[in-house]
Amino acid sequence: MPETQFFELDLTLSAQSLPAGKTFPARLAYWTFGDPSSPAVLLPSCYGGTLANTLPFLYDEKAHPFPLLPPSKYFIIVAGLLSGSESSSPHNTPAPFDGPNFPHTTYEDNIRLQYALCQKLGVKKLFLYAGFSMGGQQAYHISALYPSFVEHMICLAGSARTSWHNWCFLEGPRHAITCSKDFHDGNYDPKVGAPAGTRAFSRVYSAWALSQGWFREKCWEQLGHKDLESYLEANWSGFGDANDLLRLLWTWQQGDITLYYPEDHGDLAKTLGRIEAKCLIVPSRTDCYFPPEDNEEEVKHLKHVEFRVIETVWGHLAGGGSGTKEDTEYIIQEVKRFLKL
Repeated sequence: MPETQFFELDLTLSAQSLPAGKTFPARLAYWTFGDPSSPAVLLPSCYGGTLANTLPFLYDEKAHPFPLLPPSKYFIIVAGLLSGSESSSPHNTPAPFDGPNFPHTTYEDNIRLQYALCQKLGVKKLFLYAGFSMGGQQAYHISALYPSFVEHMICLAGSARTSWHNWCFLEGPRHAITCSKDFHDGNYDPKVGAPAGTRAFSRVYSAWALSQGWFREKCWEQLGHKDLESYLEANWSGFGDANDLLRLLWTWQQGDITLYYPEDHGDLAKTLGRIEAKCLIVPSRTDCYFPPEDNEEEVKHLKHVEFRVIETVWGHLAGGGSGTKEDTEYIIQEVKRFLKL
């Protein structure tokens, strides 16, 4: 793995979660591969994602023998989300912004920070911005906020605006943490965490990440588990820091590209029409967070768009490369076709 680098910038947070005139000393964790003079590709992390698990099958020969975007031909930037990765987050930020004192951050804050990093690295235009889930939402956000900066954008299992159903789903995992006996309003011992809360969070989250078909077909057996309980115990028994999960969840719930253009008065069609990037929108057929029906409405209003659906029972997870080998190969081939590689 490459050395993790940090880009630091004092941000005026868009959510106004700090006193007037105060800025937040943000640290953006990132990796780079390749020559900065090559076409630039930015890959942002997703909910609970790390730099290492952010779409490695697109660029890393260890994850795929023939990656589409090898560092020999492209300048790859992998960036971590604020609030829940190696970037500034409740678990790794010193006082006075530690733990429950960490401010609310938005997609706009993340995108402005990533854009500033690109300027520092000498990237004047991105050949590609591609992301999964919250990364896919960021793809929409950067394309709306900086229309001339992104040539191609790919949204894998994401959306331009968090739907009310998606928002409501997130309330379940959120309350699983905040109502747990060891959360203590976020003031738990960081060395111990809030394991009861994060375990409850994970179990609530687990059913939504997959699909009814996945459970009917007992797909846990494909992963070597004898029964559902052993699969849940191995994969959904608690992950992440509780305050990280909550702050990042808040970012997700606030996702809405129309916020950048008050004159659009929340009209998503108008804001989508401002996007200049060539867009590839790829939902999973059985995604319970970002169903293809939501994307079908979005693509009606994009100027340059292609729409493909992953036919799978692996739900949301398929969009990030955690479905079957066939699901991931489908994504790779669609990206290859879209980029004319």
